[in-house]
Amino acid sequence: MTKISKTYTLPTEPLTLRKKVGQLFMPAVFINDTEEEVQQMEQLIKDHHVGSICFFHSRASAATNFEGKKKIVYNEQSYDRLLELIVRYQKASSVPLLIAIDAEWGLAMRIENTPQFPYAITLGALTNNNDLIHKVGKAIGNDCRQAGIQWNLAPVVDINNNPENPVIGYRSFGDDRESVLDKAEAFLKGMTDSGTLNSIKHFPGHGDTTTDSHLGLPIIDKSLEELMENELYPFKKMIESGVDSVMVGHLSLPQLDTDNPSTTSSKIISDLLRKQLGFDGVVISDALNMHAVSKKFPQKGNLEKAAFMAGMDVLCFSENVAEGIDEIMANASENRIQKSFDRIWALKQKVFSQESHSNQQDPNNYSNLNRKIAEYSITELYGDTSVVKKIKSSDFLNVSVNSSKENSFSKLFSSHSVANVVDLDTALTSNKQDILLSIFPPAVKPKNQFGFDDNTLASIHKLISEKNALVYLFGNPYVLDILKLRPNSNVVLVYQDFTEFQEVAFEHFSGQIKAKGKLPIQLKTFQP
Repeated sequence: MTKISKTYTLPTEPLTLRKKVGQLFMPAVFINDTEEEVQQMEQLIKDHHVGSICFFHSRASAATNFEGKKKIVYNEQSYDRLLELIVRYQKASSVPLLIAIDAEWGLAMRIENTPQFPYAITLGALTNNNDLIHKVGKAIGNDCRQAGIQWNLAPVVDINNNPENPVIGYRSFGDDRESVLDKAEAFLKGMTDSGTLNSIKHFPGHGDTTTDSHLGLPIIDKSLEELMENELYPFKKMIESGVDSVMVGHLSLPQLDTDNPSTTSSKIISDLLRKQLGFDGVVISDALNMHAVSKKFPQKGNLEKAAFMAGMDVLCFSENVAEGIDEIMANASENRIQKSFDRIWALKQKVFSQESHSNQQDPNNYSNLNRKIAEYSITELYGDTSVVKKIKSSDFLNVSVNSSKENSFSKLFSSHSVANVVDLDTALTSNKQDILLSIFPPAVKPKNQFGFDDNTLASIHKLISEKNALVYLFGNPYVLDILKLRPNSNVVLVYQDFTEFQEVAFEHFSGQIKAKGKLPIQLKTFQP
């Protein structure tokens, strides 16, 4: 991976009040934008003295469109395009921009052909291996800095204590507050070591909801005491240790504020986050184009004004920069504007005073780190170990549901004189009762049954009910809740479908390594 080596210097002359307001806006920019759209953004940055930008892949995959309303075009040159656009947008700005991105599991979350690391739920399965999580945070931070990105909007510190959560799930380290805190701190320290800014999210906790805030407003009907006991626990502890920023999610907490969502609630931002928890750093909004809040403010600029007046410092994914600046200028005091400006300026001083980042990483290190995580996260959920032994010693059927994904796991058996891989239909008509079933879910998100069609899911249900099956799941563990597993079913959770994880899974099956991972969440239906 090539890198940006340019060093940026902050101006020493004072900014006008209007320019200071512009510094509080973070519009979205897109890798796959047309030249016309790029030029429009360059002009927006120049005209309104925008302070930061946040990179997304394309307008078809950003925030409210992320569920696939528009076709996402694969871009082989995404990384080179990222570097090009960073240089262009920085050149357009009279004040160096803070470049941000969501890189929870690496730049690959937004940019093709860049290193991908395991999801937070996979890291959550590690026991006493925080050094590996620290290395992940540092590696992701190094990748960000080499690209010219200073601000990774991570980690997620939501406690995912609702199995039906449609948007957090695999992005959370788990459902135990101490484990989430422990692992989030390790990840954050790794990023800090790379010189990358962080943002813990989604305050005050997006874990216990069944609504996707990209599409609607989730309701968390809990008292402050309940929130302090669980949801707010990692936020409070990490704020005490020191974080660069806190991202406020779009949530309704009626017991804290009956009138406003958290995004526009002074009771949640100014009173709870600032005064009670003592946070004086940068407070950033979740994407303001998300339907949880955007539909409630049809007049351009009003949402930005309301969020700012409630205590927000940075307005992420504002689609109404000019109107938002006008509204804030017309309604906010100079003192209030100065406070937010000082916070964002402090972040700029922190990153732009550093030497340009030059630590090139060896691609082999990514693979070695992922492999080590695979070895320590793989998890056994066995209901009947005698069946596992019987399958491993028998002439079992090697069955795969791979959704067109590369399945090196099953191929490894073929190279070890085990029968070739067969599909579900063949397995269902076979007289053999012992089955090794590897499942590669089409999607990591739970929407539409994780991407499984009804026929495939019905065949999996039938196979599990009629055969002795040992299941290796290469994906989100919440998939187990839709497989109709029996209490005596046997499952091995591999979590990821990376080549390294598939190789480790084969080594586990063949007895070369033992499972060391622990399921970091409670499943709804499967409790072996």
